[in-house]
Amino acid sequence: MRIFDSTFPSSKKEKEEKEWLGASFKPENFIPGIVIGFIIGLLMDLSKHSKSSNSLKKTSNLLNRNQPEKILAPSKADEELKMVLVVRQDLKMAQGKVASQCAHAATGMYADLMQSDQYLLRQWEQCGQPKIVVTCKNQQEMNKLKEAAENIGLPTFVVADAGRTQVASGSRTVLAVGPGSKSAVDSVTGKLRLL
Repeated sequence: MRIFDSTFPSSKKEKEEKEWLGASFKPENFIPGIVIGFIIGLLMDLSKHSKSSNSLKKTSNLLNRNQPEKILAPSKADEELKMVLVVRQDLKMAQGKVASQCAHAATGMYADLMQSDQYLLRQWEQCGQPKIVVTCKNQQEMNKLKEAAENIGLPTFVVADAGRTQVASGSRTVLAVGPGSKSAVDSVTGKLRLL
């Protein structure tokens, strides 16, 4: 009478499979497999990135479909994008305070565009991120400029000061208009005086 033991292979085929499995986990076979797997995974990840970049452009276009196309991208091939920072004169901020508030406006706009329109942001970066600083008289004029910019589809960002130094808490200090095509931004801020 023959007793079957599950620890021993019952057929030649099973014995060959176990030998192959044991050989495949040897270090000389295992390490190249890990390296190859890593490279394949890296290539797959890179292909996902390019696909997500294309879908991000499509999403960006969908989010901005109600805005005129000429505002979001240059209307002419040679026309660059720019941003204008509008500083309130009536607050009488010192130079350092103005510089700080302009930096807040530019970085605030950048952060917003990272979330809403990376395609526009990349176009502006390729132009060298031009920024112009101008002045407006007061909060009312700033509000009108913001409304005019938004009406033609330009992105805007307003800095509200924390009130720790020179101005009252919540004071609107700087308005960022754009980035957008020079012609579009100039249609809103072109008549303002340079700082």
